[in-house]
Amino acid sequence: MEAHVTVIDYPMASLKVKKGSLLIDSSTIDPGVSKEMAVATEKLGAVFMDAPVSGGVGAATSGKLTFMVGGLEVEFNAAKELLSCMGANVVYCGQVGTGQAAKICNNMLLAIGMIGTAETMNLGIRLGLDPKLLATILNMSSGRCWSSDTYNPVPGVMEGVPSANNYQGGFGTTLMAKDLGLAQNTATNTKTPVPLGSLAHQIYRMMCARGYASKDFSSVFQFLREEEGQ
Repeated sequence: MEAHVTVIDYPMASLKVKKGSLLIDSSTIDPGVSKEMAVATEKLGAVFMDAPVSGGVGAATSGKLTFMVGGLEVEFNAAKELLSCMGANVVYCGQVGTGQAAKICNNMLLAIGMIGTAETMNLGIRLGLDPKLLATILNMSSGRCWSSDTYNPVPGVMEGVPSANNYQGGFGTTLMAKDLGLAQNTATNTKTPVPLGSLAHQIYRMMCARGYASKDFSSVFQFLREEEGQ
């Protein structure tokens, strides 16, 4: 199909698109908003798909992002052809909104895992363990996770990650707090218990209020170190 690229600016009532256009939204928003956008887009004779992205700056640079796509299945191949130019994984999740659902679930787990890794590393350091040695042990043991083996939050443990650059670059604390807020809202709407997700949300909100808003979300390690000092 012929591709038409449209930049969406609210409200949808003022949007003009060519009929048959495929609109792909790769931002991270509430699944309910994606469904509203799909309805409004359909009235204009176009097709809307949500395709939030995961992988961070590193994956974006190397073209290895993961896109989670929600929308009409018959349109998925057209979307995949476009998104494959930027990502190594383009996954069809189901109807409109399911891409967003997958993304906020992923980011809630990411936040919880990062806090757990930061707490674990901090405890080990306080017990006298060398952080590089502790990370090596974790990564060959059952505690291994992405936050420990790929994106370690402790300065000096890994190169090429935000913790090695004063937590600059990467995925901002403000964005993590926003995504956790989306997870919290959807959990409330579906009456789903997410006690760890809720706690993670509060921690990242506190970080935003205490000067960490522009730092990478792995700066939760630094935040915990400062908290213990108080």
